[in-house]
Amino acid sequence: MVFSVGLTYNLKQKVSENLGLPVDFFAEFDDEETVDAIYSAIKKAGCEVTKIEADQNAYGKLLDLKPEIVFNIAEGLHGEGREAQIPAILEMLKIPYTGSGPVTLAISLNKSLTHQILCANGVAAPKFIVYNNVNEINDVQLPFPLVVKPIAEGSGKGIRSNSLVRDFQSLKNQVAWVTENYHQPAIVEEFIEGREFTVGLIGNKKPFVLPIVEITFDKLPEGSNPLYAYEAKWIWDVPEKPLDIFVCPAKIPKSLETEIKDTAVKAFQALKCRDVCRMDIRLDKNGKPNVLDLNPLPGMIPDPDAHSCLPEAAMTAGYSYDQLICTILWQAILRNNLQDKCAETSIKQNSRLIR
Repeated sequence: MVFSVGLTYNLKQKVSENLGLPVDFFAEFDDEETVDAIYSAIKKAGCEVTKIEADQNAYGKLLDLKPEIVFNIAEGLHGEGREAQIPAILEMLKIPYTGSGPVTLAISLNKSLTHQILCANGVAAPKFIVYNNVNEINDVQLPFPLVVKPIAEGSGKGIRSNSLVRDFQSLKNQVAWVTENYHQPAIVEEFIEGREFTVGLIGNKKPFVLPIVEITFDKLPEGSNPLYAYEAKWIWDVPEKPLDIFVCPAKIPKSLETEIKDTAVKAFQALKCRDVCRMDIRLDKNGKPNVLDLNPLPGMIPDPDAHSCLPEAAMTAGYSYDQLICTILWQAILRNNLQDKCAETSIKQNSRLIR
């Protein structure tokens, strides 16, 4: 019996200057190399795989295809709920899929809602203020320095090295830039000044935490701020000239490793993430982990030189790229009780994490 898998995604495009879009508009989307690598990993496991671009035609294609399950990496099109679009369609069509549900994806894209839910569940996160426009800035209740970001973006979109502001005028300038260019509110967060880590998790209920990646900033270009911003992700760090700012596994005491992992699991559970997630964590002045951001649709670039943090952490744990993909898929299969339907495939055998 053939086990059919759909692969939903959005392909990265070049930004046309005449469209008036920010240069990082498509930063969250995936290259063909990533889509092809995921397709290949699932195909080699004995599945029938169909690629489906997550555009306006996706609903009809999914309705016609009705696969047993969908491997979803689609970032969605337009609006604050864009990451939830494909999962919502899949739920309407009663098609199982990998990853978190629509509510989790919609909330986690919104940084202020994420912080509120984390804090309500005892997970430390930055204090923040939200400004809809620059005219709302009067008396700032948070101490400088501050970090200014679009409220609902990922992959470093709208975060530049100068997003770390140290005075009132710089704050106004950056809020104006965010709201005018990204057409959404700006979230202004207290700057958490300590070491930064990114943590990948795979599984459900009590997920498995991959080796912790530390992001170091001492090798950033001179004069840049200690932020993992758009420049560091997409301009200064390229496969032809890698920026050596990642340490995996992080060189930290066992006690701190345990505390970071426990914090990550608690955040994963608070947002009701499923199957896979990657999150950014910084230590405050007291050494306490603060969760900056959750990404339930983490990047999965196969090229090791591209410094895609989830595959890098998985590689450190001994996973091949194909094993990482099959492990995520297997977790979704278990969650949806599809084991019998995929018995003739090698997904389980290719998975490293079997629970």
